[in-house]
Amino acid sequence: MRIGFIGLGVMGTPMALRLALKFQLIVWNRSISKYPLLVEAGAEVADTPAEVVEKSDVVFTMLFDEPSLRSILDKDGFKAALRGKTLVNTSSVSVDFSRYLAGQAQEAGGSFVEMPVSGSKVPAEQGQLVGMLAGDPNMVDRIKPIVEPMTRAAVYCGPIGMGLMTKYAVNTYSITMTVGLAESMSLAQAQGLDIDAFGQVLNAGPMASPYSKLKIAKMINGDWSSQASIKDCYNSARLIKEAGTAADTRMPLISICESLYGEAMQLGLAGEDMIAVAKVVGGQCRPGYLGRDTAPSEDERD
Repeated sequence: MRIGFIGLGVMGTPMALRLALKFQLIVWNRSISKYPLLVEAGAEVADTPAEVVEKSDVVFTMLFDEPSLRSILDKDGFKAALRGKTLVNTSSVSVDFSRYLAGQAQEAGGSFVEMPVSGSKVPAEQGQLVGMLAGDPNMVDRIKPIVEPMTRAAVYCGPIGMGLMTKYAVNTYSITMTVGLAESMSLAQAQGLDIDAFGQVLNAGPMASPYSKLKIAKMINGDWSSQASIKDCYNSARLIKEAGTAADTRMPLISICESLYGEAMQLGLAGEDMIAVAKVVGGQCRPGYLGRDTAPSEDERD
């Protein structure tokens, strides 16, 4: 079986590398900077997204947003190449757009599976993502063995849309928790505490997790390299807020988070890790763990 992968950003590259361990892989990306890693892993590079589909049985997409997906869907030959193929979208998009993608695939004679993932760069590198699958149950059963190299669990959530709705709910927890952690660290910094000691207290407490330990270390060390970026969190917060409106439920915390991540975007922090929202929460960029301001590189924006 030949597998295609379109979109080699912060998440797409490690996901594709995991697939390359088990399958023949063909890839495409907007910029060429990520190709050497994939070629070294044995992947073939396509000239166009349509070529990926033509040479694959199953094609995964991990692109930033709906316009990015629409740009490849509308390219010459892409939809025609979907006949008899399965398109699996792992990107975070709206439910309406996911249903649109499913319709486009079906009209072309192909099939569609929705599979947003929970996890960031490190879990992606370790094959420890959680996939939230949605679509025809028989097609999902066919896809599950293929996603094993990327996931620690692949859970069937229901028809198209339910995978994304599940991710919205999961990300509500992770985003608000991240902002809470950033605010906690900001208060510690403002009070003049020993930040290393404060980090040790958090890491020893009942709320500690591999995720919190990673983010605490990044703040203490001033390491803003992206595991999941500010721009990704802002995009996710907007989608969650829209989902809350559609479901007629209040989302007070996510509304605040969306505002904070929006401010971080305006400050030029788009490519930095999501925990860099600490720079905004504190109201200013203080010395120490809030001290490094860097614009996102081309690779981080990709």
